[in-house]
Amino acid sequence: MPINKPKVMDFCLHNYHRSSAAYRVRIALALKNIPSDTATVNLLDGQQQSPEYLAINPQGLVPALCTESHVLTQSLAIIEYLNERYPSPALLPEDLLAKAQVRAMAQQIAIDIHPLNNLRVLNYLKDNFNCSDSEKTQWISHWITQGFAALEKTLAAQNKDVGSSNNAYCFGSQPSLADICLIPQVYNAKRFGVAMQAYPNINAIVEHCNRLPAFITAAPN
Repeated sequence: MPINKPKVMDFCLHNYHRSSAAYRVRIALALKNIPSDTATVNLLDGQQQSPEYLAINPQGLVPALCTESHVLTQSLAIIEYLNERYPSPALLPEDLLAKAQVRAMAQQIAIDIHPLNNLRVLNYLKDNFNCSDSEKTQWISHWITQGFAALEKTLAAQNKDVGSSNNAYCFGSQPSLADICLIPQVYNAKRFGVAMQAYPNINAIVEHCNRLPAFITAAPN
């Protein structure tokens, strides 16, 4: 099957509104004011496993970003591609150490927390281990709270290290890759009733970012 090339814009984003990974890419596109076509892949209906979509992304995951000639997958790789192709506003600091710190925070969320709450993992628990809905919720809450507890400490130290008492962003004075990963993960946490009172730094960042036009535009609702 040929690539679903963009019809009007430079890109076509294969997307599901509640996918955390797709949500990240929508935020990046909005922050950089990059228009794109969109194609909905309904994960609840199993469209991600259709032959048509597997021809675009053999993993059967969203997002997939189709350019004029290629398909890009994996949200962090897509966002770094967009950041290099459209350098302003930058989603990573210029300083080498700071860049590594932002990437580390982003990966704490996108690699260590999110995959354990992924729909295919939850379906596997249900289908193969007979997990009840309450047990799935307990699983989700365990991994999110464990991850957020560590991230909260990282953010507290990070804000101190950069010499700022402003908790508006994960790092520095503008949105970065870390914020792009954090906001969708908190959205998921709240969907599943995870208690958030223990994370003042995370809550302050989310409250601030969710007032910004780019984050509002990208939101699932």
